[in-house]
Amino acid sequence: MIHYERLKTFILDTNVLIHDPEALFTFEDSKVVIPLTVIEELDGFKRTDDNRGRSARAVSRYLDELRQHGKLSDGVPLEHGGSLRVDVQTRAALPHSFDNNSKDNRMLETALGLTKQGETVIFITKDINLRIKAEAIGITAEDYEKEKVHPEKLYSGWRDITLPSDSIDKFFKTKKLEPPVDHWRPNEMAILHSQESGSQSGLARYDQKTQMLVPLKHANAKPWGLKPINTEQRFALELLLNPEVELVSLVGVPGSGKTLLALAAGLDQIFEDKRYRRMLIARPVIPVGRDIGYLPGSKEEKLSSWMGAIYDNLEFLLDDGSIPAPAKREAAEDDLGSKVVRSRRSANPYVSEIEQNSGSQNVEALFDSGRIVAEAVAFLRGRSLPNQYIIIDDAQNLTPHEMKTVISRVGQGSKIVVTGDPYQIDNPYLDASSTGLANLVEKFKGQPVYGHMTFSKIERSTLAALASELL
Repeated sequence: MIHYERLKTFILDTNVLIHDPEALFTFEDSKVVIPLTVIEELDGFKRTDDNRGRSARAVSRYLDELRQHGKLSDGVPLEHGGSLRVDVQTRAALPHSFDNNSKDNRMLETALGLTKQGETVIFITKDINLRIKAEAIGITAEDYEKEKVHPEKLYSGWRDITLPSDSIDKFFKTKKLEPPVDHWRPNEMAILHSQESGSQSGLARYDQKTQMLVPLKHANAKPWGLKPINTEQRFALELLLNPEVELVSLVGVPGSGKTLLALAAGLDQIFEDKRYRRMLIARPVIPVGRDIGYLPGSKEEKLSSWMGAIYDNLEFLLDDGSIPAPAKREAAEDDLGSKVVRSRRSANPYVSEIEQNSGSQNVEALFDSGRIVAEAVAFLRGRSLPNQYIIIDDAQNLTPHEMKTVISRVGQGSKIVVTGDPYQIDNPYLDASSTGLANLVEKFKGQPVYGHMTFSKIERSTLAALASELL
């Protein structure tokens, strides 16, 4: 709940209600005004099957329920002590340079009219240009700040601690160590450094049950033959391979290995450990740059255009032409210098069946078998997903409401992995601090079934690292 002084009037733009239908009830002890133009825009969205349509219908239901407490045009009381009103006629003329036919400008007319009536008006919109226009005519304008989490303050999932050498020796001997500081979160990772020796170190995980730092269970794991090449990746695999951690979020720069690690861990637990029935991979369908328009074909054929990054990673993991012989596994390095080591999974009958094929043919075989399924995030609503390994890729493009919808689909015996980069957002109404991914990390940290890892190192290639640094 957002707390403000009394007697303030908040005018909500359509995009705020699309972002969070419950924004109607967020401004405590204040007046909330919905211009009639907003109702008209919501009416135009209500028939669509995407998130805009679902949010528009939710807002309409909320407003219809409030009608039971009085006329919306006169204002109805809200539970938190404020009121809500649908404004039909308040107007004030804008400067001549403003387009009279613009719906955005009609909202500004309402805001300016209420201001001239002596009300303390704050116009809430996620449209940056509309905030600029509002300020230009003397109206206070703000972004919708609820559920904002600044990425610089985001929980990293791990920490560095320096200890006496005898404490580290005790850790290796007894396989546990009492944490030196408080406020540890379940499944938080730690790098233990020696005060006396720069070469003495260890990796640990905070165990909520014993409230101790314990060694990593999967410190030497190579799921599907993929070898972690930095400490952050080793920490991530500890979370991905632990069945008790039902929700994992991987956040970091492009090329850090988030999606590749999630896929490798999923393949290993589905085909070798038989822990999950299948892998479901979903991404929000939001284009980068100009939209390419209508795509022909079945749902699977349409989705293949949006799943290029997933297919690329799966081809990398399944391309038997680049899998080294067993005797050369440890020394083998990728031609691009990424130092990713893979081993032939000859013990897996499914892989043996397809390993004569190329990487792309192997990927097609996996999808044809039904063991891997691609889906758009929009199609997950209303479903129940038990006993599955679920990957939500590019999750930075989800709103907090959409993220809640996705996580609530997870059924018994399933694990869900959410990956993304808060600085790679394509949704026009989200930024790095308002994305559902950042909100998820902030709300779930401290839960025993949750683990998080923030990546800072780019391992895709030297060129990719330079591009991220210089461009």
